[in-house]
Amino acid sequence: MENKIIDLQSKLAFQDETINELNDVITDQQNQLDQLREEIRLLGLRIANVAEASNVSDEKEPPPPHY
Repeated sequence: MENKIIDLQSKLAFQDETINELNDVITDQQNQLDQLREEIRLLGLRIANVAEASNVSDEKEPPPPHY
């Protein structure tokens, strides 16, 4: 009976360690997701700025001769 209790305690300790490791992985992945979302947001703003600048410059220039 005592061996079974020791075995169960070992398994519990291993499971606790595994859960903590998995939690660390999930936390790291969430941080990476947050960073990627921010980068995507900033890229979207840059694209919008470039598109806006492109539209403004197109309006000022006359169309090319082939039109």
